[in-house]
Amino acid sequence: MQRKTRSLLEELEELGKNRDTKHIIESRANNIITSAINLLEMINKHYDSEKSAVLERKLLSAIKSRDQSKFSKSIKKNDEEA
Repeated sequence: MQRKTRSLLEELEELGKNRDTKHIIESRANNIITSAINLLEMINKHYDSEKSAVLERKLLSAIKSRDQSKFSKSIKKNDEEA
C-alpha cells in the first residue's frame, strides 16, 4: 500500500483555507482596541486636558472617516503650537 505524503507547504495552505474569519476579526479587533486605549492614555499623559480631548476627537473622527491624515494633521498642528 502506498502512503500519501503531503509537503509542509500543502499543509499550511490547507490550514489557511480553514481559518475562522469570525475569530480573526475578533482577535484583530481586540488588538486594535487595546492599542487605541494605550494610545489614548499616552496622549493624556503627554498633552494637557484640552489638547488631549481634541486629539481624542480627531482620532475617532479619523477612524470613522477612514482618513488617517486627519489625526496626523492634528498632531503636527499641536506640536507646532507648543
